Amino acid sequence: MTTIAVDRMEELLNQWLWQENFWLPPGVIWQDVGNDAIEGSRRPLPRDLLLTLPLALGFIAVRFVFERVVALPLSRTLGVCDRVRARAPPEPKLEAFYLQRKNPYSQSELLGLEKHCGLTVRQIHHWLRLRRNQDKPSNTKKFCEASWRFVFYLIAFVAGLVSLIDTPWFWNHRECWRGHPRQAVAEAQYWYYVLELSFYWSLVFCVSVDVKRKDFKEQIVHHIATIFLISFSYCGNYIRVGTLVMLVHDSSDFLLESAKMFNYAGWRKTCDGLFVLFAVVFLVTRLVIFPCRVVYSTTVESLDFFDPFPGYYFFNALLLVLQALHVFWAYLILRMVYKFVFLGKVERDERSDEESEGEEEEEGDGAEEESCWEQRKGPLNSRLVSLANNCVLNNLTHQRRNINSRMPKAR
Repeated sequence: MTTIAVDRMEELLNQWLWQENFWLPPGVIWQDVGNDAIEGSRRPLPRDLLLTLPLALGFIAVRFVFERVVALPLSRTLGVCDRVRARAPPEPKLEAFYLQRKNPYSQSELLGLEKHCGLTVRQIHHWLRLRRNQDKPSNTKKFCEASWRFVFYLIAFVAGLVSLIDTPWFWNHRECWRGHPRQAVAEAQYWYYVLELSFYWSLVFCVSVDVKRKDFKEQIVHHIATIFLISFSYCGNYIRVGTLVMLVHDSSDFLLESAKMFNYAGWRKTCDGLFVLFAVVFLVTRLVIFPCRVVYSTTVESLDFFDPFPGYYFFNALLLVLQALHVFWAYLILRMVYKFVFLGKVERDERSDEESEGEEEEEGDGAEEESCWEQRKGPLNSRLVSLANNCVLNNLTHQRRNINSRMPKAR
């Protein structure tokens, strides 16, 4: 009975959501998808993707254990240090206002708080800054998050490369479309798809607790577009070209996460070297290989095997969304490369925490000013000493000239 109910639900979905004339090439029905499957291979079915949701929860559980058992001790070994931040004193009214508004605040709101809290506007500003800095993620938290992503992306890239390097479509992209969509799906490619989709679901589920960066909105768009792209490409049996898309993305992601790890640990030279390597790989794979090989194959070469249909435009639209994000991130990377070449180092990640560095200046204004004064005091003292010496020498020289000018008159 359960199998009959599932088949009935799938039939209704095919009628309303997965209409064949929209998602499949002309003359192809859902029963034809993966019809060439043999022993040891699969037919891609939409119901297979339901497995990704419990697997996503499993990824979250594994990440929880990994960050505490592996990443946290590793951060201490590499010397990751957390900045000690002053805590804001308890103020219930200000706390309620902060949780409601976060940022920014208008002058009228601050004046209203001044009347209700009995504090000056300057004191309210100071409390809100302390409270905002208090919520900032520590270097240890960022290191643990980066190390988890590094491990997954590295394993995914190596496993994907091993499973694809012997396939004909890895070297000749036209093979992605020969026999489409009746191509069978190998077990390795099936698990590559399922695990990759499960990981991106876990990222979406954890978006509220992960470190928020300046490109937070772009990251959300990227995750959603990736989930739609993987899901649709699996159901429509675009798996061959889909594995190439995932491999291209994984090839540079683990380099970025490793650079972040060493950046949080303070290993500047190692971080700069990894960042340069990441920038080269990213620019080559995302701005050359992806548009010129993969997107070209999906938009041009695929038309040699079937006529365009609505699903063709939908699939390529998602790929173009990813490419637009690639261009945006390439702009940020080139800015960092500019700083590295002309300033001698990578100052910070252009995609760093959403709270800018300037918002922490109040946390230690006195200490920072004192340290700056100590750094400048030495050179300033030496200049004052040399200036004083010059003044003394000038005075002595001037006095001696006066004495010499008076001596003939005395004679």
